[in-house]
Parts: sequence; structure tokens; C-alpha cells
Amino acid sequence: MRTPLALYLLALVGRLVLIWLHPDPAYPDSAYYADVARSLAEARGFSVDFVWIFAEVGGRIPADPVLPIPSNAHWMPLASIVQVPFLTIFGMNPVAAAVPFALSGALAAPLAWAIGREAGASRVVSVGAGILTAFPALSFPFMVQTDNFSLYQPLVAGALFLGARGLKGHARSFALGGLLVGLATLARNDGVLAGGVLALAFLWDRWRAWRSSGSRRPAIPVWSAVACAGLFVAVMAPWVARQLVVFGSISPSSASGKVLFIRSIEEWNQITSPATLDHLLGMGLGPLLLTRVGGLVAAVGIFTTLVGAGLLVPPMLIGALRRRRSVDFGPFFGYAAALFAFSAIVSAIHVPGGTFIHSAVALVPHGYVLALEGTAVGVAWIAARRRTWNREDATHVFSGATVAIGIVAALVGTVVVDADWNEKRQARLTLAAALDIAGAAADDRLLTIDAAGYRYLTGRGGVVTTNDSIETQREIATAYRTAWLVLERDEIATSMAPVLRGDSRPSWIGAPVFTIPGTDGGPPRIALYPICLSDADRRCSVVATADFRDVTP
Repeated sequence: MRTPLALYLLALVGRLVLIWLHPDPAYPDSAYYADVARSLAEARGFSVDFVWIFAEVGGRIPADPVLPIPSNAHWMPLASIVQVPFLTIFGMNPVAAAVPFALSGALAAPLAWAIGREAGASRVVSVGAGILTAFPALSFPFMVQTDNFSLYQPLVAGALFLGARGLKGHARSFALGGLLVGLATLARNDGVLAGGVLALAFLWDRWRAWRSSGSRRPAIPVWSAVACAGLFVAVMAPWVARQLVVFGSISPSSASGKVLFIRSIEEWNQITSPATLDHLLGMGLGPLLLTRVGGLVAAVGIFTTLVGAGLLVPPMLIGALRRRRSVDFGPFFGYAAALFAFSAIVSAIHVPGGTFIHSAVALVPHGYVLALEGTAVGVAWIAARRRTWNREDATHVFSGATVAIGIVAALVGTVVVDADWNEKRQARLTLAAALDIAGAAADDRLLTIDAAGYRYLTGRGGVVTTNDSIETQREIATAYRTAWLVLERDEIATSMAPVLRGDSRPSWIGAPVFTIPGTDGGPPRIALYPICLSDADRRCSVVATADFRDVTP
């Protein structure tokens, strides 16, 4: 037990360092989960007082545009639920929210070791895969975000591992796989892909036994498959019931059409574009196929970069070729094929926006075992042709180099990503302080590109700016009675860009009361504007305002 424990502690320490470097949510997904967790911990239930994307409220401005609204019309709840006990015990602080993700995500490292050991890999491969999984290349910085990365990864990889054990005759392992698939689906909808893989594994086992004309008995008994499905249903049933009661749909955001029937990622954040099958097909067969191919290419590129760090992919493919008929990797290959196919056919538009990597991290433990096995295969091939090479020593050296590539990528990626995240966080905290100085009330609502992120940092709810016309932005502001507009140079709705540049500004948006200038002489990095929706609001008639540029949070 010393080796898996050591790997777990190594992974845990690395993740605790990540929390120290950047404890707060860094992007809308993680901020959303953190906001919902706080709502649960404060006994407000599954609700949020902001609209982060209009797909959560039907894809349009609702007939009754109220806040708060029921949460999780798009995202699953587990990433919020796991934070609640820690927030309740240790208080509403970012470290308490991030710790459960460190604890759960660190399980992936000893799991990689167990996968290698179960498959008969060498100690070098098994331990090396565990170390690589502890620091998973350029995806490492995301491993303690209050998101589903550190939940989904060990749950799906664990389910695939148990499925493979089921095919080798371990009936209880296969049954337990259903529990992990259920939890994975509570973390992310894509978990059902792993469930489909386990179902196919059962059918393949039956088909193989049938083909043998009685000489081979099925490895997975019927009771095991029933228990697997039953555990999945037991885990999912309460959440499905909640969705049906609250929204009348298992997947409300998909029901609006905004998830499946958009032509580009820009339409995901629009309320004026159609969201129907006719709209999608109306783009023509050629452009439609190009979007599907683009989704697949983007998925391959994201996996190669964030998981494979480029250099790990060739040995991973060699290892996959060597293990192509291995029962130990059969469910893994099935999930990988299903994930890439799903990304190309169904969610192609969303892949470049980050949806793919959330699911692809589940490929890490098995993938790194294959990468190190591929490294060993390559060394053996060269050693057979170079008599001066000692095969065992060379395997150790090149395996160490493979692990080093992943760790260096993780360290470099963390430094670069955290620097960007911390700079963005500091700018938003400064703006939050400027809001208070400008006289914003505690319940004033904000119109921003990241309503979840600003709710987390400022405590103020609000609505997202969309990729629609400036007239539509006013309709949104009026419907939800927003009082302030926040614009950021790096993330901005198209119609708001002229406002930030100072080229044009409608009368309902006042002069900026706070800006952080751009370092290149271009538009400000971030700016705060009053929104005036009635003649009684005189803030937009002010020409000169106080200079808040030196304000500190």
C-alpha cells in the first residue's frame, strides 16, 4: 500500500500548491459551481441571482424576467454539492471550497498505478503513470478549480477500470462501476458515455460467449449487470426527479435548442438567433460538415496539447497499438472513441469553447499508462538494433524523460495560466472596490460578460451581455433592472466593443466611472459604466467623474 499512498500524497501536495497559488474560481464554469455551493450552504437551495447564459432561462428574455432563478438548468450539481460540507464547517472561503477537489482529484494518481498493475504493466510503467497523472501536463492548473475536472477524472477512469475487471470475471467490480458512472453523470452529463461503454462491454461479453458455442461462459453475470444499472439509477433518480419538477425537462438547456442547434459558438450567447433544427440544417450540408470536422480537429488538438503536451502523444499511440486487443483497455478505447465521436457529431460547436477537455481528462490515467508502455516499446525496438544499448537502463532513462516532459509541462503551464488568472482576479477585485466607492448599492445588478464570476467576487447578481445588438442589450438591462455595466477588453460582446473603445455610447450608458488602462495604449482592460433606465437617474448625465484608477480592493 505504500506506493499508492505515496502517489496520492504526491498528487495531493501538488494540488494544495495550486490552491495556494490561486484559490478562487478562475472562469465562469468554476464561479457558477462556487456560487451554487454558497447558495446551498446558506440554505437558499439550488438557486442563483444571475443569468450566466440565457439557455438557462429558455434561450430568450423570459416573459417574467426575475432573479433569483433555479440553478443547474445546464450544468450538473456534484461540483457544487461536494463543497457544501467544507463551506459549512470552515466558512465561506475559497480554500474551503477548493479542498474537496484536491482530495478527490488526487485519487487519480494511485488509480493510474492500479490500472497499470491490473494490466500487467511493469513497475516503471505503473509508478511512472501515477506520477504523470499527479501532474497531468497542461491540464494540471485546472485540477483544483471548483469545477468537475477533479471529480469526473477519477470517477470515469475508475468506472472504466472496474468495467475491464468485470470482463475478466470480477462481477462485483462491474456492479460497482454503475455507482461511479452515476456519480460521474452527476458531475457532468457526458458520464452517460461511460455508462454506454459498460453496457456495450456486457453485450460484447455475451456475444463472445455465444460465439464460443458454449466453450466460454460469460464473464459478467446478469445479476452484476442489473446491479450496475440499478446503482446508476439510484444515484441519478433524485436529480432527474428534481429537474422534472422544477423545469419539466431532464435537460432544460438542451430543450431550448441552444445547446444542439447553433451554427457557431457566438450563437451560444445570443438570444435573437434561432435555435431550431431547421436553422442548423439551413446553413447547408457543406458548412455543416465543416463544423463537425472542425469539432473533431479541435478535440484532437486540445487533447494533444493539454493532456499529451505534444510529445506524449506518439508513445501513447504506440502503446495503444500494442494494447489494441487487451481486455484491460477495451472499455477505455470504447470511451475514447465515443467521446471523440460525440465531440465531432453532437457537440462540435462547443469543443473549442472548452467542453471537450472537461471530459477528456478522464482519459489521463489509462492514457499515461499507454504512453509509458509505448516508450518501452520504442526503446526495445531501438535497443534490438543497437548492441551498445542496455535495454533495461535505456527504458528507465526514457521513461524518466517521458515523466519529466509531463511534469515540466505542468509547471510551465501553471506559471503561465496562474499569472493570467491572478491578473484578471486583481483587476476584478479593484473594480469591485470601485463599485462601492461609486455608491453602488448592495443589491444593484450588473450587466457583464461573466455574471457568475462577478457574483462571486462582488456579491452582486446580474445578467450576461450577449452577442446581440446594442438595442437588445438595452432590452436585457431593462428587463432585469441592471444598474451597472462592466466591460472587459479580453472578453467582450461584439456590440459592446465600440462602447469600450469610446467610438459610440448610447444615452442609457453613462461615461465610465472607473477604468484600468490598457498597457498598449488601446482600449481599457476593464471599465465600469452606470446604466440609466429612467429620466430620474441622473448618473448618465455626468460628464466628468472621480478618478478611481488607483483604487485598491
